[in-house]
Amino acid sequence: MSKPHRPFLRAAAGLALAAAVFACAQRRTGAPAEVALDPHSHANPHQVRVRHVDLDLRLDFATQVVAGRVQLELERTDPGAPLVLDVHDLEVAAVRGLDGTPRVHRTEARGLPEGLGEALVIDLAAADRAVVIDYATRPGAEALQWLAPTQTAGGARPFLFTQGQSVLTRTWIPLQDSPAVRVTTSARIAAPEGLVALMAAEQLGRDAEGRFLFRLTQPIPPYLIALACGDVVFRPISERCGVWAEPPVVDGARAEFEDMERMVVAAEELFGAYRWGRFDVLVLPPSFPFGGMENPRLTFATPTILAGDKSLVSLVAHELAHSWSGNLVTNATWRDFWLNEGFTVYFERRIMERVYGPERAAMERQLARADLVRDMAEMEPWQQVLHTDLSGRHPDDGFSSVPYDKGALFLERLEELFGRAEFDRFLRRWFDAHAFQSVNTSTFRRFLEGELLGQAPSSALTLDVERWITGPGLPDDAPAPRSALLTRVDEQVSRWRTEPRADVLTTGAWSTQEWLHFLEALGPELDARGMGELDRRFELTSSGNAEVLCVWLRLTLQHRYTPADAALRRFLLGVGRRKFLTPLYKQWASTPEGLADARAFYRVARPRYHAVSRGTLDALLGSHDEKDR
Repeated sequence: MSKPHRPFLRAAAGLALAAAVFACAQRRTGAPAEVALDPHSHANPHQVRVRHVDLDLRLDFATQVVAGRVQLELERTDPGAPLVLDVHDLEVAAVRGLDGTPRVHRTEARGLPEGLGEALVIDLAAADRAVVIDYATRPGAEALQWLAPTQTAGGARPFLFTQGQSVLTRTWIPLQDSPAVRVTTSARIAAPEGLVALMAAEQLGRDAEGRFLFRLTQPIPPYLIALACGDVVFRPISERCGVWAEPPVVDGARAEFEDMERMVVAAEELFGAYRWGRFDVLVLPPSFPFGGMENPRLTFATPTILAGDKSLVSLVAHELAHSWSGNLVTNATWRDFWLNEGFTVYFERRIMERVYGPERAAMERQLARADLVRDMAEMEPWQQVLHTDLSGRHPDDGFSSVPYDKGALFLERLEELFGRAEFDRFLRRWFDAHAFQSVNTSTFRRFLEGELLGQAPSSALTLDVERWITGPGLPDDAPAPRSALLTRVDEQVSRWRTEPRADVLTTGAWSTQEWLHFLEALGPELDARGMGELDRRFELTSSGNAEVLCVWLRLTLQHRYTPADAALRRFLLGVGRRKFLTPLYKQWASTPEGLADARAFYRVARPRYHAVSRGTLDALLGSHDEKDR
């Protein structure tokens, strides 16, 4: 998943105690460490584990309901134990064995943190190796976003997409919704005439009834099960890469992503074969809450990365890198999230360096480190820890720049100490040894000690692994990358400080990264007059680059530059990406009068946003209708 912009907390009183009680109960049952330490799932995979998920579903856009059945194939370690699944706001109509006879089932609340749903407990017959569940989602299911035609690029047909990470898959499929439980999948999806259904799986065409058929033989964690349906078409890039998008968007997206095959080749040269068959990207409508989601074989991406100059395609490299770190080797619990994202950010930058050169990668590294330092200045100490304690907290509370960029800096430090060639060999061994497994931080630390630190040169003996993984903040030896191009941008920042006139600035054909560095460096010192000067020269309020526009609009709010007010409202209505929404609403709400205006506008815009974004903004603004939750 692409990096969030700012940390967000969902803390609720009393949840830590409830989670501790749940963890202790799991330990009494003899659960393995990674299960006992996962407070975000009701599942009992140490007793009965789901191995395959087979879906037969109908998509009803009129009622905004997905209905049908799921068949779960099981591995039973404890013959007397029931099957325990995660469900949240699902209508379970019946549970039966493969022989068609009913199975006794019940829904139990088990004291997990708010938003994690309930346990569906199913009593199994002695011979059961699978169960079939008839069920339906409810309107408003958090994983599902149903879009009206007016919310799409084409404007004529509706659209549906799912977003499972971190714990939302349980709102559209009853299953063991823990990243420690890897499953293979198959599906039959009935969609309305004229719409195309896609899944993160191999496409097998359509059956005699017109249902779309899918299969994925590689086991994945449940948060990667993904579905989309809309008026989309395909454009190939290579034999294994291509782009899906709505017709008005697809050709521009293909041009923007034309280097996808080069990225896959570069990634394979670094860390081994791509093991998922195809690497396609689906460009979603703008309400998608993230930059990208690494669903296997079919990455979901926001249209906000279509800048027209490939300046934002590092997101594609990031989601591709997840094909190794995250999809191939997965965090066993959300506390271990840095094993997904820190590795992926490091790998993303290596891909970008191979394809676009070291200076592009250096700019992105320097900007990311600066963002991380700014972010951590607003965080509590526990939020600054890589292996953070999420007991009693929602897993999304750990989604910040820390697992992404602090994790990547830790790997960069290892590369500095051991040399790139040796560190590359270590990472390839890591991916190969743990392919299609879910692992925790303890597993990584043992592997690191045995495969790298045990052969450490004297220069590496000062590395404090414990400080990096369990300590807050950045260690003193954290790498501090510098970009020559951004140094030249600093010269223009100094020139402005000496003579605040836009016509004396030498910007040339600045990239997105250079503009971001300039605005962030100068932003605190600007005023409305200076912003008007920059806007008249560079037309920043009308920028078509979402990254630059977001930073600019945040500064217009900060410095009360009112000529951008209409652009701000258009932007907030036109995008759903949480990375952009959160800093803008936060800045808008930073004064009493701004808070009132932001709340009033948010009530209008809220229905256009995905549940992931709504959850963040509801808490930030303290303003939402209970009936909409």
